[in-house]
Amino acid sequence: MLATRLPYEMMLLYSSRLMMNSNRENLRLMKMSDEISEYQDPLVIRTDNNGTSTLTLNRPKSYNALSQSLMLELQTHLDNIRIDQSIMVVVIKGAGPGFSAGHDLKEMRNNKNEVFFRNFFEQCSTLMQSIIKLPQPVIAQIHGTAAAAGCQLVATCDLAIASTTAKFATPGVNIGLFCSTPMVAVSRKLPRKKMMEMLLMGDLVDAETALEFGLINRVVAYEQLEKTVSNYANKIKEKSPLVLKIGKEAFYNQIDMPLADAYKYTAEVMTQNMLVQDANEGIDAFIEKRVPNWTGK
Repeated sequence: MLATRLPYEMMLLYSSRLMMNSNRENLRLMKMSDEISEYQDPLVIRTDNNGTSTLTLNRPKSYNALSQSLMLELQTHLDNIRIDQSIMVVVIKGAGPGFSAGHDLKEMRNNKNEVFFRNFFEQCSTLMQSIIKLPQPVIAQIHGTAAAAGCQLVATCDLAIASTTAKFATPGVNIGLFCSTPMVAVSRKLPRKKMMEMLLMGDLVDAETALEFGLINRVVAYEQLEKTVSNYANKIKEKSPLVLKIGKEAFYNQIDMPLADAYKYTAEVMTQNMLVQDANEGIDAFIEKRVPNWTGK
């Protein structure tokens, strides 16, 4: 009996192993397919609506991690928007469960050489600075988590509106990689003690605490987030695009100047501002109690 049953049992075992291997292979192929699909989709989706350009980070399965490819796409969109006079406001948000988990750590671990790391961080630094230099105001719309370089992106934007579900962190210290480049942007928004608390503890900070720290402008219910950001954008679009450009550039230029230099610089900025047509139109409209007709000149 044993002699006749053993081959059959071995066949069952062999068949079972084949099925297990087949299932593993199917799972591997499904995972590979998901990864390929993610990279086939636009990593950043641009949607324009009545003068507002919304840039959606579109790697939801990777929590919108800032890979080289995603940063390149975002940079390209920003470069195009810079010269697009139809766009007056930019909104940056994340697809899926949150804003952005920061740099793509898997990509970084798979490229273990100094040249890659240097290029990677320089690419991110250039991206952040291009947001500052963009003539249009940029609003971060945050839900879920914004961590490390994701938190850096929030701090870099001119305004930041978050839902009550949002959380923020510079958690690199927890994994042996201090958030040195993210702290450049975040430390320019937070008091030093609060910044060091985030950097040294590496803990998640809720939206209300981030508001108290000065990292974000406003906290609203998730259901009101998109509407609130839209209201901010619409209010900004009522202004002269030329004056917004002048003001944003002057703000970032003067912020780190010594006091006397800042006053000297901004006095010249206001002198030149007074010479543009939109300044004359705005003052006349205020005196005459009417809505100004901006020309962008």
